Amino acid sequence: MKTNQLIVAFGIVLQTLFAQSAFAQSSDYPSRSITLITPFPAGGSTDIVARIISKSLSAQLGQSVIVDNRPGAGGSIGCDVVAKAKSDGYTLLITSSSTHAIGAALAKKVPFDYDADFTPIIHAATSPHVFLVTKQIGVKNLPEFMAYAKAHPDGLNYSSAGTGTIMHLTGEMFNSDTGTHMLHIPYKGSSLSMPDLISGKVQVLFDALVSALPSIQDGKLTVLAVTSRKRTALLPNVPTLMEIGGSYNLGNFVSENIWGFYGPKNLPPQILEKLNTALNKTLKDPEVIKQLVSNGAEVGGGSAMQFKDQMLSDRAKWAKIIKEQRIDAD
Repeated sequence: MKTNQLIVAFGIVLQTLFAQSAFAQSSDYPSRSITLITPFPAGGSTDIVARIISKSLSAQLGQSVIVDNRPGAGGSIGCDVVAKAKSDGYTLLITSSSTHAIGAALAKKVPFDYDADFTPIIHAATSPHVFLVTKQIGVKNLPEFMAYAKAHPDGLNYSSAGTGTIMHLTGEMFNSDTGTHMLHIPYKGSSLSMPDLISGKVQVLFDALVSALPSIQDGKLTVLAVTSRKRTALLPNVPTLMEIGGSYNLGNFVSENIWGFYGPKNLPPQILEKLNTALNKTLKDPEVIKQLVSNGAEVGGGSAMQFKDQMLSDRAKWAKIIKEQRIDAD
């Protein structure tokens, strides 16, 4: 009896010591640099948003925030790194709608659970896509593109940041709505497909405005439309697909990318609160706002719960589209 009592007492002591240690670590957080995983390549939209935010976040936290690109498998490789990381706040994820909204809606086979293995932290930013075409096919507007597509039914393809990403789904939605048959060509990231788009090896890309803007501004590509509900101030002369696409069954066509921060599962509440507070302050930094807006993004913010609800709403929207249009991840 006494032996059992000793064992129970010893267990209580260990639990107390563990709780005290965890609290001390949370109180001291962060005491070293933080790795911010982005599951897409350098130069892409997620990378751009990550680097704009990370510098100011470093100042808020008093520790370096190092962006680490882990591209591949439509974002699954980078997400898996964070899913398997320690829940100590030193490995974080910034990702887009492509993973936790669309990837989950497609029920992609991945070595983690999009909900159970992550802790939502905050909504970072939102951006529409732009309908880009190579100059090599000589079209300047949507009617000319649709005429070209009709004349070359098997001669068009479109690139994306990987199978199951928002760019892939946007392309398939366009195919379904218009009856075109563009072939999907997946890359590890949209930035990696840009040289092939410019040269004409691929003809179409629905890219986030954040990463597409430089190629639009230098005249290397033709932008036919934006995929938001209203025009963007950065491209005031570019119409929305909703405006100009009624004749092609595109009158309700909307595709917007949402970026957010996640930690591994079971992130301690004290660390979650510190990160959410620091990121909200970062997203109110005038320089961060200036850079995000100048790259075509709307600034996010808010609570972790608000971000979780937003992501689930985005997932439900894409799940409906996937079901209605019979889109799969292959």
